[in-house]
Amino acid sequence: MIINSTEMQNNFGKYLMLAANEDIIITRNGAPVAKLVGLQRDYDVPTDTDTMSVKEEAPSIRTYPHFVKRASYEQFLELTKGLEARYEYIDGAIYLQASPKTPHQVAVTELLVQFYMSTEGTECRPFVAPYDITLKRSDKDVNVVQPDLMIICDLDEHLADDGYYKGVPRLVVEILSDGTARFDLIKKFDLYMSCGVSEYWVVDPEEQIVFIYGFENGKLIQQSTYKATGKAKSMVFPDLAVDLARVFR
Repeated sequence: MIINSTEMQNNFGKYLMLAANEDIIITRNGAPVAKLVGLQRDYDVPTDTDTMSVKEEAPSIRTYPHFVKRASYEQFLELTKGLEARYEYIDGAIYLQASPKTPHQVAVTELLVQFYMSTEGTECRPFVAPYDITLKRSDKDVNVVQPDLMIICDLDEHLADDGYYKGVPRLVVEILSDGTARFDLIKKFDLYMSCGVSEYWVVDPEEQIVFIYGFENGKLIQQSTYKATGKAKSMVFPDLAVDLARVFR
């Protein structure tokens, strides 16, 4: 990855996390001047030859999401039918999600409470995982994710007969866990941006940082970073301002 020095200065926390999985070249006036290199790389990169069945016992691993298998969308539905573990399907690959740790759950709970209070009495409702969200880049590019938290404003319009929501959440939140930074900041970032999500929050309990990205027409149009004890303010919900002192307590 190549970025300029201004971008690095403005979003140092983001690129520090990304460096765990990818070298980052920093430029000034178009010329490379430095390289940010991570000390450890555990992220699994799927290949077409991976064939492990999701019905087999998951291997012993240190980081999640863990790549399990490449499959078609129909195969994903069949393979994961009736399984209790959380799986996501992105870009033709199945990923196993870890059981979240305490800081993750504290953040989700506090965000849910504040999201609920902000949206109460409106057509918008907050939801938490596990809750399958199907996102389509096209009819042949179908993905299934389970965001940690989301705000949905068109539930009645897109609630299918099978009881599943088939629309696109207005706002999506992912809470970073061990080893998920690149997954959430690159793979899911691109998916949410390209599939119509208006706002994406990435919450890092360890560094006590919240990154907020605004999307429009498949492009990034705005971004903000909030730290520790401030208030994280939504770009699309004027009344939503989250007290981070409670999220990171």
